[in-house]
Amino acid sequence: MRFLLHLSRLLNIHRGLLGFVVILLLGMDANAWWNEAWTSRKKITLDTAAGPVSDQIGTAVVLLRLHDGNFQFGASREDGSDLRFIAADDKTPLKFHFEKYDGTLYEAFVWVRVPDVKPGAPVTFWMYSGNQGEPGTGGADAKTTYDSETLLVYHFSEASGTAPADSTGGAHSAEAAGLSTAAVAAGGLRLTGLNGVVIPKSPDMVWIEGSPATVSLWAKPTLLCANAAIITRRDGGKSFVLGMDEGKPYVEITGTGDPQRAVATAPLDVNAWCHLAVIVEAATTTLFVNGERSAVVQAGLPTIDASIIIGKDKSPDAPAESKAAFVGEIDELQIAKVARPAGWIKLAALNQGGGDKAAKVVVFGEDEASKHGGEESELGKHLSLITDISKSLTFDGWVVIALCTLLALIGGVVALTKFLYLNKIKKATDAFLKLWPDLARNLHVLDQGDEQIINSMGGKATPKAQKLLKQSPLYHIYQSGCLEIQDRLATARENFQGLSGRSMQAIRATLDGGLVRETHKLNSSLVFLTIGIAGGPYLGLLGTVIGVMITFAVIAKSGQVEVNSIAPGIAGALLATVAGLAVAIPALFAYSYISSRIKDAVSEMQIFIDEFVTKIAEFYSEPKR
Repeated sequence: MRFLLHLSRLLNIHRGLLGFVVILLLGMDANAWWNEAWTSRKKITLDTAAGPVSDQIGTAVVLLRLHDGNFQFGASREDGSDLRFIAADDKTPLKFHFEKYDGTLYEAFVWVRVPDVKPGAPVTFWMYSGNQGEPGTGGADAKTTYDSETLLVYHFSEASGTAPADSTGGAHSAEAAGLSTAAVAAGGLRLTGLNGVVIPKSPDMVWIEGSPATVSLWAKPTLLCANAAIITRRDGGKSFVLGMDEGKPYVEITGTGDPQRAVATAPLDVNAWCHLAVIVEAATTTLFVNGERSAVVQAGLPTIDASIIIGKDKSPDAPAESKAAFVGEIDELQIAKVARPAGWIKLAALNQGGGDKAAKVVVFGEDEASKHGGEESELGKHLSLITDISKSLTFDGWVVIALCTLLALIGGVVALTKFLYLNKIKKATDAFLKLWPDLARNLHVLDQGDEQIINSMGGKATPKAQKLLKQSPLYHIYQSGCLEIQDRLATARENFQGLSGRSMQAIRATLDGGLVRETHKLNSSLVFLTIGIAGGPYLGLLGTVIGVMITFAVIAKSGQVEVNSIAPGIAGALLATVAGLAVAIPALFAYSYISSRIKDAVSEMQIFIDEFVTKIAEFYSEPKR
């Protein structure tokens, strides 16, 4: 038994040491940092289980949508040249390129090549940013993002009137210019049914009979037509067509015999984006719609060495029934000389489509700061976000914020001045009230008519104390009341009588006049606080309304109705309201506190006047007849 006890303890010790080593290794991995020159990083998880994607995937080029909700544009370079994507080992750089990077609108579309993506398992990698120095080499490069099996990739992010360019860096740019439009990513191609884009033939684009191929794209029909061709390739009597027939996607292959067509069972919705893909393997061609197998045709590719037509097919050898063209928009055309796995197609449909499905597949982690550069505090993060938002402010918004800042400065000076003044008179009033009870017991000391006796409160206040008393409103009222009493007593002595009722009314009127003057002095300049309280929010609201109007006007001109294009402008506009509230709220608190202190001072003056008049009436009453 003793041996078993010792053995158990020994196993526990080894288990503890093993756990310590594991924690240490995990901690070392968690603290690893690819390059200290980059001050910030974010973990990105490609979760294929969230799709779910159950088929084989392999290497995939993943679309990352960056906006101010998941990326700090203000802490990065304006052109995004400091961005790097590193594998989970924090050592291996990943190839990537930008389809669009706009540091002003806080919007970026980045394509990252992620190797060896497995179905049903998450893959993590890092996005590094924040190198304000020399980024060096190894940045974005479209030519190395895609593998050698990819023949061409069109993002269609060019401006209208510019021919679509091949993002793989190959010589497969189109001959004709297209019409640009907002699409799945940064831009798309609009097809009216009358226009078409021609991709010229080239030696590496030749399809050999029985060879594999993959064609994928996004399409949004705006008009449902019969036999509407989207992608057409014809070489004599041989052809390949991907299109829609009354909204139903189809793929048609013509070899030496009759055309072989596979049509999806359900039509697509008008004005809705869908992902279409065709995978050709030997003698089998499969049509995928939104990542799912939709139709299969038992036919492979024929030998075709001809140009590829996007949209309207104007080739003379096109049959009459195929002269119809697709009307709508397309985006992200990819053609490969290999049959991509079904999981690759499903991941592309989920990732590129955006929305909730894309957010589940690509998950952005929290920002991590380099220990070398110091971890950013929560306050620093908020200030950084506000700084980023301020970059979207219009000129009108800056004018409103400048006015709010002016109101805040004036209100702050008034509040501070009043606070110091009230503290000063409070100290002087306390000193006066300590001397007043002794003087109130014998007001006859005021009969002597000596101003020095009045100022010294019957000789009880030293010259140093008198300097302090001069700051008290009660002392000012006391002085004015004493002078009025002396004038009335001089007349009363000539008539051998005390102070009459009318004299007492005159004395009270003098004291009340002093009260009004001191109250005005206490309340002076408080109007600036009330202006800040009432005017600040309205100024902020004015700036917000103008900012929102400008934002929607810009969106109407550009035609890009997306959260990423709206959010920065709205956030910048709301910053004006924040500025107005930042003026009004402190001004309200300061005004309430100062008003309460002033009410207390006025109440003390009213109580003193009542007590002073009562004491005078008692000491200098009229003699009884």
